Amino acid sequence: MNDFTKNMAQALFNQDKVNDFLRKEIQTAVNQLLEAELTTFLGYDPYAKSGWNSGNSRNGIYYRKVDTQFGQIEIQVPRDRNGEFHQHTLPDYKQHSDVLESMIIKLYAKGVTTSEIADLIEKMYGSHYSPAQVSNISKQMIPKVEAYHKRKLSDRFFCVYLDATYLPLCRETFEREAVYIAIGIRPNGHKEVIDYCIAPSENVEVWTEMLQNMRSRGLKQVELFLSDGVVGMKTALAKTYPKAHFQRCLVHVMRNICNKVRVDDRETIMNDFKQIHRQPNKTAAVQTLHAFYDKWNKAYNHVIRNLKDIEPDLLAFYNYPKQIRPSIYSTNMIESFNNVVKRKAKPKAEFPSEQSLDTFIGIQAISYNDRYFNRIHKGFGQVQDTLESYFD
Repeated sequence: MNDFTKNMAQALFNQDKVNDFLRKEIQTAVNQLLEAELTTFLGYDPYAKSGWNSGNSRNGIYYRKVDTQFGQIEIQVPRDRNGEFHQHTLPDYKQHSDVLESMIIKLYAKGVTTSEIADLIEKMYGSHYSPAQVSNISKQMIPKVEAYHKRKLSDRFFCVYLDATYLPLCRETFEREAVYIAIGIRPNGHKEVIDYCIAPSENVEVWTEMLQNMRSRGLKQVELFLSDGVVGMKTALAKTYPKAHFQRCLVHVMRNICNKVRVDDRETIMNDFKQIHRQPNKTAAVQTLHAFYDKWNKAYNHVIRNLKDIEPDLLAFYNYPKQIRPSIYSTNMIESFNNVVKRKAKPKAEFPSEQSLDTFIGIQAISYNDRYFNRIHKGFGQVQDTLESYFD
């Protein structure tokens, strides 16, 4: 039994001793590796005659402290006289283990503030991080988010949901700004956050720019777009994807109706309107919609008149297989994502810059895409061949 085995056996009955033993062993091993690195770089062992007049030599050490899961270790980093040696055993400038840094990024993505993260890490692991250090670690995600915005997109999506949510952002003053989000489902049922962008308010010009960017990155064909009643949205879609069809979110339409009718009528009118998306086919849906017109036209003529103007956009989802209709008559799927984002952002009160907000949303989008990678959205797997047939 060697010394390592003996010492380990003696420490096994006390967790603190085990951690202390492993910490010391790691510290010794790292320092030996660093010294071996310098020896390899110089080409001769310490004090060897072959190093005389070689043009370079050892020049002392400097100390670094690094936190590990077993406690803090003190590292002795050797130096050469010419300043040419660069060690590879430890990442540059890192003072904490990757485990903690990964946890910091995950906590940041959950909406925990930098001050709260610093406090949690210190209480849990005894490692001190200032809020500024936590912020710097979270910035490691910036290159990944930038790559996400520039990545090549799939050339076809069966449907794309468009919606904007508002989050607090501080520029010169504190305001809630619009985050434009596009989530798509491919013909094979795989879904992803295609992209998002940030602007002071929601308008069709920003949506047009975002759609054009998506097309330039490879998204050439979309069968169906879904969104709420943003003015000019259909015109923007027609310019960028002229062959695509459009479905107005029925849930948004129903909310708008409720805001324009008496409180006493809301429950009845909502139940009547819900029957429109519960029909077995489009013919029956048209009959139900027209019956809705007849019943409520006298009491709410202006509401019915507005519905008639957008009627072609209310029933487009009936043109597709019944297996997927529950997913394509509203934007509920993208609103679910938006609600998660807002819930996680709530503890932050406000984002200090557009980049911090962009990074936060990017982490959510990347996490969403990783989680649903290769998962098939409900109903789509049953009709994949049919959905593929809609494309050239």
